[in-house]
Amino acid sequence: MSERHHIRQQIRLARRQLTTAEQQAASEVIIQHVADASHLARADKVALYLANDGELDPQPLIDWYWSQGTRVYLPVLHHFSPGHLLFLRYDPDTAMTANRFGIPEPRLDIRLLLPKQELDIIYTPLVAFDSTGNRIGMGGGFYDRTLAAWRHGLGPRPVGLAHNCQQLPAIPTDSWDIPLPELITPDQHWRW
Repeated sequence: MSERHHIRQQIRLARRQLTTAEQQAASEVIIQHVADASHLARADKVALYLANDGELDPQPLIDWYWSQGTRVYLPVLHHFSPGHLLFLRYDPDTAMTANRFGIPEPRLDIRLLLPKQELDIIYTPLVAFDSTGNRIGMGGGFYDRTLAAWRHGLGPRPVGLAHNCQQLPAIPTDSWDIPLPELITPDQHWRW
């Protein structure tokens, strides 16, 4: 078993073992970190995700952004370009469907589509991270492909969201991995 696979198993188990109360508390604290960071709080168009498999649940942050008048988008698996994501507008009444992983996403409607380069921020889920911004995702490479332009200073700013238990001393990296410039946990707002 590869080291990255072992890390994924270990950290996914740790975050799934968090109690409902711990999950809810973590989600609420994230809002304060975002509200305290003007570049995040003032964003006009943000992409978030719906939590799966013990991920930090950004729904309270989505609700907060809606209350601020911010437009929220969710990732949708690209139907014609495997391994890539599209971003569709998400509102309380958006029609949803389950993708091939069983994760809810907006039903494909071209009127809701926003090119990713027009987003201000992409909040990314992750499995593990280290104190230098390296991250390990679920292994599909969806966010690495989505954030590839960021490596060259183009596109929306990626910001990771994670539980404290997802931090490791160091993450093994590959050439295609995109380190994050910013990450928020309940205990800390990291910027690199």
